[in-house]
Amino acid sequence: MSWSSPAREHQSYRHEAFLWGGAEDFTAGLVPFLEEGLEAGEPMMVAVGPEHTSWLREALGAAADTIRFVDMHQLGRNPARIIPAWQRFLDEEAAGGRPVRGVGEPIWPGRRAEELLECQLHEALLNVAVDPELPFWLICPYDTAQLSEAVIEEAFRSHPVLVEAGGYSGSAGYGGRAHVDSLFSSDLSAPAGQVRQAHFTAADVGRLLSYTRLEFYVAGLSLGRAADLAHVVERLAASSLHRGSGGGTVTIWSQPGGVVCEVADDVPVEDPLAGRRPPAADDHDALWVANQLCDLVQLRSTVRGTAVRVHAWTS
Repeated sequence: MSWSSPAREHQSYRHEAFLWGGAEDFTAGLVPFLEEGLEAGEPMMVAVGPEHTSWLREALGAAADTIRFVDMHQLGRNPARIIPAWQRFLDEEAAGGRPVRGVGEPIWPGRRAEELLECQLHEALLNVAVDPELPFWLICPYDTAQLSEAVIEEAFRSHPVLVEAGGYSGSAGYGGRAHVDSLFSSDLSAPAGQVRQAHFTAADVGRLLSYTRLEFYVAGLSLGRAADLAHVVERLAASSLHRGSGGGTVTIWSQPGGVVCEVADDVPVEDPLAGRRPPAADDHDALWVANQLCDLVQLRSTVRGTAVRVHAWTS
């Protein structure tokens, strides 16, 4: 059994949700897609977990060695690192309009609630991060047997096309850029438990480094991780001042399995892809640094201001 596409050629960007349940479904849907790419000589990158990689490699045989496989469980630990990886692949392989293909599975059973939110924002951002004229065919698998109905419904909003046993169909729930804006301006959950808060201005931002490093160490991080996270917070506060805020607040709290710190100010960030593009050589992008050093970064912004929430897992 395999799915059939109404138009196997791709001359522009395609972003599709593949709904599957069980190993047979998974390989029946993706192996023909990859074999077509191999036959056409199209570069391909497959970013899925180790088990799903083994399914595909076994089905494809020796031909799998010509495909770029990436462990999504490592790459996608912080979902904000995924789009830069796709961009590197496109920069390397799609020059001159060369058609390329990809498979990306950022959502799998057991992800933390905060990670799931950022995976869903990531999926929506893929609709604005890639040039619509670029011949990039990207399929995102969703395990309907193990993921919740709410997760599948959200996939309908972030993918213009759905692929399932009956074939291809347009997604009536697809939200496009409006859905990106809705997610980017949504409220994050309120801090839980004991909260420590400090205000900063240009006069005292330098003291944040020692203050936050101690707080993170007391909360259970190693000295090295506490120093890294404190460095991130200091840079986020400096970036806030650089964007024109008169100051802001740093809020720290612990939750089961991790430590959280939020830097908030009253200046909006208009670019929902902020922190997902490598900074220029002379541009110190605090959000980019945060995404490289932290286990998870959540960025939300409205006309009222911006919140950057960074997480460090302790278990």
